[in-house]
Amino acid sequence: MNNFVWPVRVYYEDTDAGGVVYYANYLKFFERARTELLRHLGFEQDDLMSRLSIIFVVRSVQVDYLKPARFNEQLAVSATVSSLKKTSFMFNQQITRDEDLLCQGDIRIACLDVNSMRPKAIPEEIIKKI
Repeated sequence: MNNFVWPVRVYYEDTDAGGVVYYANYLKFFERARTELLRHLGFEQDDLMSRLSIIFVVRSVQVDYLKPARFNEQLAVSATVSSLKKTSFMFNQQITRDEDLLCQGDIRIACLDVNSMRPKAIPEEIIKKI
């Protein structure tokens, strides 16, 4: 999968008392990019839940915060599938401002059966598009 990039604007609500993006909000930016990647590939998460009875959940996160982002800055959030297993993806994600790397993370996403909340194989139609 090629590197997917989603633009994000930093809003006032994203910042802390120091005027920089609050650390947990970087995870929200990562989430938006992964969701938009699925949408770009033709998959809406509500449709996956109703039609295929699956949901994608965060299994683990490892994040490095390198430089701060501030109010009203335009950022680029990447989402690249770095590995694919039967029931999970590993995403490598980065947040940049122009050429500056601000934050990077590795996020494991598990595919679960919506009813049992147990691991379920990622559908072939999704694997083919990745």
